[in-house]
Amino acid sequence: MEEIEIYLDTAKEMMEKAIDHTKTEFSKIRAGKAMPGMLDGIEVEYYGSMTPLNQVAGVTTPDARTLSVKPWEKNMLQEIERAIINSNLGFNPQNDGEQIRINIPPLTEERRLNLMKQVRAEAEKGKVSIRNARKETNDALKKLDGVSEDLVKNAEDNVQKLTDTYTAKIDSLVESKEKDIMTV
Repeated sequence: MEEIEIYLDTAKEMMEKAIDHTKTEFSKIRAGKAMPGMLDGIEVEYYGSMTPLNQVAGVTTPDARTLSVKPWEKNMLQEIERAIINSNLGFNPQNDGEQIRINIPPLTEERRLNLMKQVRAEAEKGKVSIRNARKETNDALKKLDGVSEDLVKNAEDNVQKLTDTYTAKIDSLVESKEKDIMTV
C-alpha cells in the first residue's frame, strides 16, 4: 500500500540522518592525527568582527602530526596565534613569521580511553535516534485506517529490519573509529 511505503521511506530517511549525524560527531573526535577540522571552532578578530579561522587563513596538514596555518594577510599572524592559544584546545602554536605550525602530541592511553567513551556515547545517541524513528513509524502505522492488520504487521517487520540494519551500521562506524583511536 502506498501510505505504508511513504512511512517506510520516511523512517529510512530519519535513520539515514541519524547515521550522518553520528559520522559528523565522530569526525570531531580527534584520534591523534592532525586534521584541519580540529580548528573549526576557532574565531579570529578580523577588522573588528569575529571571523572563523578558515576564512582568514588556509589550514593544511603537512604530515600526520602537524597542522599548518597560513594567513591570507601576514598582519593576522599574531591574532590567529592568540585565538589558537585562547581556544582551550591545548595546542601550542609556533609562529615563524610566515605561518603558524601546531604539533599534535600523541595521545596518552588515558586520553584514548576517554575518547573511546566519547565515541560510544555518540554512538548510543545515534542508536536512540534510530529507535525513535522506529517508534514514530510504528505508531503512525498503527493509526492507519482501513489497512489490514497483516499489512501493518508486515510493515512493522520491515521497520524492524531497517532498525537492525542502521544499528549495525553505527556499530561498524564505532568499530572503525575505535581502531583509529587505538592505533598508536
